[in-house]
This record gives sequence, structure tokens and C-alpha cells, in this order.
Amino acid sequence: VQLQASGGGLVQAADSLRLSCTASGLLVSERAMGWFREAPGKEREFVAAIKWSGDSTSYADSVKGRSTISKDDSKNTVYLQMNSLLPADTAVYYCAAGTKWYETHNQFSQAAFRSWGQGTQVTVSS
Repeated sequence: VQLQASGGGLVQAADSLRLSCTASGLLVSERAMGWFREAPGKEREFVAAIKWSGDSTSYADSVKGRSTISKDDSKNTVYLQMNSLLPADTAVYYCAAGTKWYETHNQFSQAAFRSWGQGTQVTVSS
């Protein structure tokens, strides 16, 4: 299993960015796919997730309303569109795949996801 994250970069506050995660060795149509982020000196935290069926999504409060998770099953790729970026969004962003779905965003822990990508750096300057 490989999860290849890309799309990070250096942007200014209020800009937008779209992260991509292309999977191999598994089908995003059969997994819960999630995005996590880890800022310097902080623990890795949940950002967003999308259910294998594509009909349910979940977001952390910190990004809700500014971010959209989506996927393209034909490309076996998951996306995270982030708008109105803040310096506080600066982190390494990781995509992950799991087999369970939860009803509330605070139930999505790292332990719920078995497969992880290598991360992509997002830096937002003020």
C-alpha cells in the first residue's frame, strides 16, 4: 500500500491550496480516507475524512467551512481543498486510509487509520 500526498507549498494567508493523495495497493472506494496534520511541536491532529461511499464527510472544527474533502474513484485519489488559509494551518499534511467510519469528527483518531502517506508540507505566511 502506498499513499502519495502532494500539492503542498508556501502560500500567503487567505490563499487556497489543494492537496492530493493518490493511492496504490488499495481502493479509495473501499476505505475511509482521511487527512491529518502535524505542526511543529504539536501532536498530529485530524483534519478531514471521507467515507468509502463518498456520501459522508467529517471535518475538524478548525477547518470546517474552509476546507472540502473529495475523491475521484476513477483516479483512486483523494483531495483536500483548503481556502482562506491561516498561518495556523502551517503543518505537514498526511493522508491515511482506514476501514471504519465514525459519526463525529472527534472520534477519528490516528489509530483508526492503518495506512499512511509520507506527508506534504504546507506553509502559510502572514
